[in-house]
Amino acid sequence: MKKAYILFLLCLGISINSYSQKNLSNSKKAIVKSVEKHRADLIKISDEIWALAETAFEENKSSKLLADYAEQQGFKVERGVAGMPTAFVATYGSGSPVISVLGEFDALPGISQKAEPTKQPLNEGAAGHGCGHNIFGAGSLGAAIAVKELIQSGKIKGTIKFFGTPSEEKYFGKIWMVREGLWDDVDVNISWHPSASIEADVQSSLALVDFKIEFFGQAAHASGDPWNGRSASDALELYTTGINYYREHVKPTVRMHYHIQDGGQVVNVVPDYSRLWMRVRDTKRSGMMPVYQQAMKMAEGAAIMANVDYKVSLISGIYEVLVNRAGGEIMQQNLELLGPIEYTAEETAFGKKIQEVTGKEQVGMDSKIKPLEATKEHPGGGSTDVGDVSWNVANINLGVTTAPKDTPWHSWAVVACGGMSIGHKGLAYASKAMAMTMVDLFENPDLVTKVKAEYKERKGDEVYKAIVPEGPPPINNKGN
Repeated sequence: MKKAYILFLLCLGISINSYSQKNLSNSKKAIVKSVEKHRADLIKISDEIWALAETAFEENKSSKLLADYAEQQGFKVERGVAGMPTAFVATYGSGSPVISVLGEFDALPGISQKAEPTKQPLNEGAAGHGCGHNIFGAGSLGAAIAVKELIQSGKIKGTIKFFGTPSEEKYFGKIWMVREGLWDDVDVNISWHPSASIEADVQSSLALVDFKIEFFGQAAHASGDPWNGRSASDALELYTTGINYYREHVKPTVRMHYHIQDGGQVVNVVPDYSRLWMRVRDTKRSGMMPVYQQAMKMAEGAAIMANVDYKVSLISGIYEVLVNRAGGEIMQQNLELLGPIEYTAEETAFGKKIQEVTGKEQVGMDSKIKPLEATKEHPGGGSTDVGDVSWNVANINLGVTTAPKDTPWHSWAVVACGGMSIGHKGLAYASKAMAMTMVDLFENPDLVTKVKAEYKERKGDEVYKAIVPEGPPPINNKGN
């Protein structure tokens, strides 16, 4: 009967999306109206950030675009927070509850791409938004503005904060913002991420530790007197060999990967210096730390075998996301109110072309609302510094379709979608879903209490400790 009714609506030319929005409360209708009012500006900001494609701690223009627009909309903006010039906090309102929303805006090196469904770099070798952070920041700001306008009109009371968070892809800027106590007065945080599907995200992420290993030897002529040399490159090769043998003896949930940054400069010199960038991950920080400690010990072993000196330097590390199902349930209800994203024939063809070029089944866009899944004990996937935020404040996550199903992430294909209407639709949808969820929290104190209670229960006795070295963020360390 339900399917027949939906077909009837479609025959009348009434979209499921617009029908479901008729069931919105007045406050949520105001949210939708606000996002649509600012839509053109938000898309313009997103597209400008997409074209800038600024990487870790270099997001000066991208950060300014978001902060300036927030200021124009009446937010009080504090720039350069937590020792990072591109980090900022935009605040409006007063009193409780205090609800925050995250915005990211950094790009990834080397994946520049035009807004075309075949691989065509915009600027050869340049960066690109292969994780959709241009959409992320603008979409979150749209949600914050919509809530701000409700507070301004007197329909809801409390405080809304928009956090501009830099360097998620490399150094994990949120760690230093957490260390600065920027979420200490926040009741609930909201976050989203561009995705290939729409879902209230109740899965965790992988904890990660990021470190650098350097070996220091003695240079010599590689043919004339190699016995006078002590090869830092030998140590590096011995270390990576050890890591690769170690893979057999770690749990299946562990991930180890490295990048050789310096293995020597020329073939006829015994290298006196080498450098490796290493990451260890696991589904729990408690499982990751012993692997990290063993990986550090192995650096000493490699140095002993090659008769060189060594140094291990912690760059940063992040916690797994602390899931909040109570918050996920609130988000799920709002996704179902909004209904799926609708795509034009041209957008569907764009998505299918990307799938064809990347060797995936040509099924187009996945805009269905996924049901709320059971939370997995050991999820796969990547890592995010949203995890550190989630260990310091109750956090609600959302994923919204901004690229075709099965699209390779961190790739040119995601960059392409982020610069055209597929990404733009995801931006506006995320703004509405997050702002509507925030409205529920502002209007119902019991929901805030419930979300916070689950956060406290899941955190238990764990004492959060940021996995970063002492001192300021590595904003001048861009090349290492």
